[in-house]
Amino acid sequence: MSEAQESGPAVSGRRPKRDALVAAAFELFTTHGFEQTTVDDIVRLAGVGRSSFFRYFPSKEDVVFPDHEGCLAEMTAFLQEGSSEEDPVIKVCDAARLVMRMYADNPAFAVQRYRLTKSVPGLRHHELSVVWRYERTLADYLRRRFAHRPDGTLRADVIAASVVAAHNNALRAWLRSGGQEHPAAHMDEALEFVRRSWGPEGQTTGPDEEETDDVVVLIAKRKAPMWRVVREIESTLDDR
Repeated sequence: MSEAQESGPAVSGRRPKRDALVAAAFELFTTHGFEQTTVDDIVRLAGVGRSSFFRYFPSKEDVVFPDHEGCLAEMTAFLQEGSSEEDPVIKVCDAARLVMRMYADNPAFAVQRYRLTKSVPGLRHHELSVVWRYERTLADYLRRRFAHRPDGTLRADVIAASVVAAHNNALRAWLRSGGQEHPAAHMDEALEFVRRSWGPEGQTTGPDEEETDDVVVLIAKRKAPMWRVVREIESTLDDR
């Protein structure tokens, strides 16, 4: 869940200062470079006070990812909704789609951020911390849903990591294309792979669960040759 309207994200009338800061920051990052741009440069171009910057963003790195806090809150609320009857794997896949929608709603900014992040190692590290928070949110939900299983924690962590990996695979393919097409098709394909691998029909039997395979009983004479016994077994299995 990693990553250009070249001037930054769309402006919201309710958050003019915040959006002005983001737009100014990306303009300066593009023209002068991320490392060479200071917070003072950003607030000066945005026409706001320095205190306004730190009211919205704890650091210069955070201004590169202005939409993730809201998206993380939306994902958390989504996972808290619904009932225990819902398939937990499908639920976390749908939660990942919320994140992809965030990128797809402003493809130009998503591509611009992707290119900037690729060129600045410090931003890549910051982005990994953002990705980790998404993964932890998914894993926490799955741990609650799999609490009855002896392998619940392991299963939750592995599925959460799988969802994030699938999301990022689809996202990077879309961003590398310049955001030319809607990423829904790539996303659906990637998440369907996760669902097939970990959904009800793809789940393996837990260590305390009985196998559901049928039992085949064959009665043979004590002196019957082994080849005949094997042939009878094969014939029985073929008929099932």
